Amino acid sequence: MRLSTKGRQAVVAMIDVALHRHAGPLSLAVLSRRQSISLSYLEQMFAQLRQHGLVASTRGPGGGYSLARPAASITVADILYAVDALATTGVPPAAAESDDPQRCSAPELWASLSQKVVEFLDSVTLQKLVDDQIAQGVRLHEAAPERAVKKPLPGPVKPRLPDAPNSVFQLGRMRPAN
Repeated sequence: MRLSTKGRQAVVAMIDVALHRHAGPLSLAVLSRRQSISLSYLEQMFAQLRQHGLVASTRGPGGGYSLARPAASITVADILYAVDALATTGVPPAAAESDDPQRCSAPELWASLSQKVVEFLDSVTLQKLVDDQIAQGVRLHEAAPERAVKKPLPGPVKPRLPDAPNSVFQLGRMRPAN
C-alpha cells in the first residue's frame, strides 16, 4: 500500500471543505492559502474529485466547491481512489514467477494485507475525520462578511475650495505671513 502526497493533500482539502460546508461553497484560492497547497495543484485535484462525484462546483461570485453528498457517505478510500493515490503494491510479476528456490515470496500475504488496508480506509468516513478535527479544537473560519451597503448622503454636497492661490496674480496679492 502506498499513499502519495497528493492523496494526503486531497484528504486534508476534503476535510477543510467538509468543516466549512455551512459557510457555502469554498473557493480554491481560500483553500490554497489556508492549507498551503498550490492553486493549480488544487484545480487538478478538484477536477478529479468532481468527476468522481465527491464535490460539486458553483460558478460565479461567491462560487467554489462544496460536498456533492453527505460527509458521512464519503470514505477516505473514495477520496484516494478519486485522485489515483491509492495504489496497492502487490508482488512484482518477476518475483512471483522466480525459479529461484531460495527466494521467499508470499503474494497471498501482500494481497491480504493490501485488502485489509483498503477495508480500513473504506471504513473511515469524512464525517468521522471532521468530528475528530472539531474534538481536537480546530477553529472554523467564519464566512466572509457581506459588504456593507453605503448609505446615501443627506442631500447635495458642495465641494470645498482650497485655500491655495490658483494663479500667479493671486499669489502676488497675498500678504506675506509675519
